[in-house]
Parts: sequence; structure tokens; C-alpha cells
Amino acid sequence: MAPHRVVVVGYDDAELLDIACVTTTLDSVRVIGPALGYDLTLATPGGGAITCATGLVLNGQAALERLRGPIGTLVVSGGIGHEEAARDERLVGHVRRLARESERVASLCTGASVLAAAGLLDGKRATTHWHFAKRLAEQYEKVDVDPRPIWVRDGNVYTAAGVTSALDLALSFIEADFGPDLARWVSRAMVTYLHRPGNQAQMSMFTAAPAVDHDVVRKVADHVSECLDGDLSTEALAGVARVSPRHLTRLFRTHLRQTPGRFVRQARVTAAAQLLSTTDLPVARVATRCGFASAEALRQAFTREYGLAPSQYRAVAATAG
Repeated sequence: MAPHRVVVVGYDDAELLDIACVTTTLDSVRVIGPALGYDLTLATPGGGAITCATGLVLNGQAALERLRGPIGTLVVSGGIGHEEAARDERLVGHVRRLARESERVASLCTGASVLAAAGLLDGKRATTHWHFAKRLAEQYEKVDVDPRPIWVRDGNVYTAAGVTSALDLALSFIEADFGPDLARWVSRAMVTYLHRPGNQAQMSMFTAAPAVDHDVVRKVADHVSECLDGDLSTEALAGVARVSPRHLTRLFRTHLRQTPGRFVRQARVTAAAQLLSTTDLPVARVATRCGFASAEALRQAFTREYGLAPSQYRAVAATAG
């Protein structure tokens, strides 16, 4: 069986970790045997070296302009140079051309900007790093931007949230190409804690602090994370903050672009996902610890947020780990 051909598109100020997560993960398959694996190529404008956002230099292996298909997987990296890359009509044009000759097309992090500029995300659901999601949605109105998942598949087009989520996307490619057993082997070999399913949220309640340094909003957010099984109604939270419910709602809409109620639901569902994937607690116990009135209430909220039931999420996480 011929190796699956993978072309990674790089440019100046690309994110080195985006490129490395994909290439190193996919290259790990070679260890299993010569009959398996990927043929990896870093393609750059003109085939020259690129200076990554870290200042480190990578040598291109092929000129983007001269590449021809067929290609198994075309991957566009992200990085702080993504906007300039998306404005480069030649680069975008060659990505568009190569996408037509590829079985699978993917972007990492802000590389979604390049796919969007090429029209490859029009009418499709896509994700990117949460910090850039609003900007992507504003710049490309035809793209259905979802900032929550770590990666999204829509047809043969994949978009990932970036940085370490590129590793999760690469593992999903290995699973699709060679089966779940090999994907789990690579995951263990790379000492990854969990091969996360694509619908897992980008941020957990343990790492996602409020985006702005507003004392009242931060105080309430901290209280929510510490008291998930308590009374977290808007009225109760307003009492914690010593402001009126109306003012608290106004502050949350201004600084977090959501209501206190929505923030609480997300915190509870995210905490439930963490417990489901890392403990053997019964679903009913998870519901109680996270502040849901019943297992059914958790199931409904979880399905709305992740698109699958808690028991299904646990099964997927266990299979992927």
C-alpha cells in the first residue's frame, strides 16, 4: 500500500506547533511498519524557507506553485501570519487548486482564514481558535463559525481549533485511515492524556477565565466554578456580586457576550464532560455534582451543547483515550 500523501502548507509567521503536531503525529505511524504511514511534504511559497512565529526557520520541501495532485490530505497551518497569507491571492489560489485534487482538506487554528478566503468554507460549519472565531465570522459571513469544538468535519473539509488540537485532528486522521487500534497506539506513544473527540469543548472551566479583568464578572465567574451544585440563579449571583440582577446581566452581556444563565449552563456542562471523561462516577452522580436537578436534565443540556448524550460522550472518550 502506497503511503498516504500529506501536504502541509506553511508561510512566514506560521505557528510551528501547528505544523509539528500534525507532522510528528502522522509520522509516528511509520514505526509500525513500512507498509503503513504517510508521505509528508512541507510546501511553501516558492519552495523557500519560512520563518515561523517563534523565529525558528523551516526549510520548504516543495514549491506550492509547482505541486500537483492527487493529494491524500491538504493541511493549511495557522499562525500570526494567517491574515497576510489570506490576502495573498497567489497562495490562496494555489490552495484552492490543490483542494480540488485532494481527498481531504484541513486547516489548523487561524489557517481557517486561508480556507475561507479560498471559498472552501462557504456554507460549511467550521471552527478556529476561540480568540479569533468572532473575527473569522465577521470577515466571512458565508462560513458557519462554531468556536466551541476542538475540531469540526463538514464533508471532506476539517477545521481545528489550533495548537494542540492539531494533534487530536491528526489522530482522527490515523483512526480513519488505519483504524482505532493504531490511533490509540500512537496516542499512547506520544504520551497524550486523551485523544479527544472533535466535539469536546476548546476550553474547560479550569482554564477558561473571563476574557476581561472586570472585578464583578470575575468574582461571579469564580463563584460559579467553585459552587456548581449550589444556587446559581441570576438573582443569587447578583446577591454574591451585590448588584441588581439587571445590572449583572448587563455586565455579563458587555464583558462575556452572554447572560449569567448561559455562563452557568456552559460551566456545568463542561464540568460534567470533565467528570465523564476522567472518572467512573454514575451519570446521576455527575449530574448532582454539577448542579443539575436530575440525570435527564444533564442529558438534555449535554445533548444541546455537544450533540450527544452523556453516556455516548463517555464511550467515545474511553475509546479515544
